[in-house]
Amino acid sequence: MDKVFSKDGTAIAYERTGQGPALILVGGAFQRRGDFGELPGLLAGDFDVITYDRRGRGDSGDTAPYDVQREIEDLDAVIGLAGGSAYVHGMSSGAVLALEAAGRGSAISRLSVYEPPFVVDDSRPPLPQDYVAHLTGLVESGARGDAVAYFLTRAVGVPQDVVTGMRQAPFWAGMEAVAHTLPYDGAVMGDTMSGRPLPAGRWDALADRLLVLDGGASEAWIRHGAKALPGLHRTLDSQDHDVDAKVLAPVLTEFFTTGPTL
Repeated sequence: MDKVFSKDGTAIAYERTGQGPALILVGGAFQRRGDFGELPGLLAGDFDVITYDRRGRGDSGDTAPYDVQREIEDLDAVIGLAGGSAYVHGMSSGAVLALEAAGRGSAISRLSVYEPPFVVDDSRPPLPQDYVAHLTGLVESGARGDAVAYFLTRAVGVPQDVVTGMRQAPFWAGMEAVAHTLPYDGAVMGDTMSGRPLPAGRWDALADRLLVLDGGASEAWIRHGAKALPGLHRTLDSQDHDVDAKVLAPVLTEFFTTGPTL
């Protein structure tokens, strides 16, 4: 593990493995740099794979106040240590952060995203308008477990009885440990979980370097959201939001090796 410093001085912890062109993995909610399972190792034969702790997680700092632009600057700092440009793959809300970074001019030469959690129609309930404010209030009051539960039930759509059972599981403490970053993910998502179509043309300029992936076993709403993006689209058969690294890695390798003709 090493650290790079973002524009505002925040230390961002990262790890790298492999050799080749730089490929940065951007995690979604709860994910830390070590939470990508087998994926970095499966990619390391072709790429210099960099994983990092988004601000507020793991060994990274967390300078207040939060702003999405600061997270983009964190990614820019990681791109800088990679040589000034990089391939990027984003998971879930990390996919949206990567889209925002590329759209605002970050030096991302090719981008792949897996299931950005957009809600673009009535295939599931939208987030409440006060979602981020309510989540922030729970965190600030110290109700970290309740914040995690609110995120899981409202944003992810996990049934309440399932969440009640999860609260007794050993992994729950790890989720509570990064609960304060859940409003950050909410800010990254902005109004893209409102049940309305994405703004026309928002990411059209990325179409010729963007691969959009979804899982064939995922819920309809998240697949509809993925299909709302421009770019090259591919569905991974039998996969859901918890995609198998052995299925994902060859697709990423082919895309970043051969380009957008997959």
